[in-house]
Amino acid sequence: MGTDRINGSLFTNIENKIATVEFGHPASNSFPSILLKRLSSEINALSINKEVQLIILKSEGEKAFCAGASFDELVAITNQEEGEAFFSGFGNVINAMRKCNKLIIGRVQGKTVGGGVGLIAACDYAIATEAAAIKLSELTIGIGPFVIAPAVERKMGVAALAELTLAATEWKNAYWAKEKGLYAKVFETITEADNEIETLTNKLAAYNPEALSTLKKALWENTNHWDLLLIDRAKTSGKLVLSNFTKKALEKFKK
Repeated sequence: MGTDRINGSLFTNIENKIATVEFGHPASNSFPSILLKRLSSEINALSINKEVQLIILKSEGEKAFCAGASFDELVAITNQEEGEAFFSGFGNVINAMRKCNKLIIGRVQGKTVGGGVGLIAACDYAIATEAAAIKLSELTIGIGPFVIAPAVERKMGVAALAELTLAATEWKNAYWAKEKGLYAKVFETITEADNEIETLTNKLAAYNPEALSTLKKALWENTNHWDLLLIDRAKTSGKLVLSNFTKKALEKFKK
């Protein structure tokens, strides 16, 4: 059963030096701004928690992994400040994941759209099921995946980012995403994926923590400028969301 809380849910369980962070929302595990803030804060706290050596990031249920940012909040944006704040949400989470001292393992059980793809790309290693298709649909409403693009490009390359962005109405299946580097492994069932994650994380938790944190830094070399870059990208998206094209595209979704 998924959460029915309007602001979503976030739970962390720490066992054997492994922190499992699970987020959820009734709208296909999408993220309202408050939930993105909570996730950023939680990752920052786990980064300095001496009882934690590794983080698993997962979502509730057996269907969608993440439907991106809250569509209700997107439709409600009326000025550039609101737009910038909205689009900064995933940027702040990506930067928290990037700067986190602990390796983050993503567990992707289902479809993912928009900002959720950036979330997976910001994981250091991701394991998925065959149901874990991805899509970047931003162009269809007159904006673009500008905030998450650096994370997606870093993980999958410019060509894959371009294909995902331009084929904005197409789902790319889990094996395509694995071939492009987003997923390390793809399994038929959630149980198989979870078994693999358990085996992997138990091994990693037994390794030298100093070596793991040094590896983390090495994996994210040359990304220190992202603090400013992602804010700048959020400003760009904040402007575009107020364009006539986007206003018209979003009009049909307003309640």
